[in-house]
Amino acid sequence: MTAAPLRELARAKINLTLHVTGRRPDGLHVLDSLVVFAECGDVLEAEPASTLSLTLDGPFGSALDAGGDNLVLRAAERMGGPGAALRLWKNLPVASGIGGGSADAAAAVRLLARMNGGALPEAATLTALGADVPVCLSAAPQRMRGIGEELSVAPALPPAWLVLVNPGVPVATARVFARLERFGRPIDLPERFTDFHNFAGWLREQRNDLEAPARAVAPVLDQVLPELAALPGAALARMSGSGATCFALFGSDAEALAAAETLRRAHPGWWVMPTAIAASG
Repeated sequence: MTAAPLRELARAKINLTLHVTGRRPDGLHVLDSLVVFAECGDVLEAEPASTLSLTLDGPFGSALDAGGDNLVLRAAERMGGPGAALRLWKNLPVASGIGGGSADAAAAVRLLARMNGGALPEAATLTALGADVPVCLSAAPQRMRGIGEELSVAPALPPAWLVLVNPGVPVATARVFARLERFGRPIDLPERFTDFHNFAGWLREQRNDLEAPARAVAPVLDQVLPELAALPGAALARMSGSGATCFALFGSDAEALAAAETLRRAHPGWWVMPTAIAASG
């Protein structure tokens, strides 16, 4: 009997906050972000094979190239070892600010380490694959600083739910950063959150410094964010990463599910996904 392929969930990465605090001499921006992961994402499978290959599937698979520049293949090549037949179900929109490619690369690292019995590399060593790959390796709530390589454990978060919305407009990260006009202060992260209301109240005092430049690149965000904020039960509406995916934060799954259904009826062309915030990877 043939063994079933090994499988990894590449969880969507959400920047609940994203403060851009400076720029290094090499041009890379310095960030301070509270990052969480959703209970939804792409799915990567692996089976032993004589060579390394990648097949793409899923609703957004056609938007990607399975060639050598694909982050999944680059991550797999970095791990070395024997060949593997990889298959990626691309469930997340591409170029959408929720770390899809980085999450896929991190899932490939975890998957091949399991398949070949190897150890996981140090997260910071994966920055060369992409700034978000290190934080995606554990797929657990973390504070991410520097260019993505400085990671620390986040305070325990109360149960919370998100409605993710992407209006179908890909946004190039470089274009958004090019429009950034000023830098802000780092986040002031408390040692603990007492409950959901305390958590949501703190988040409302934070920001995503890329939101304003992203609105200039993708004006549809001027429609998305107010609609999210107006949903019953929404404690917060904000953009993730460099966009164009935005989220609304809820204190219950029932509120999130009802909000998602409202948005799907109003905007059948938008990608809408209700999901819990994952407590751990």
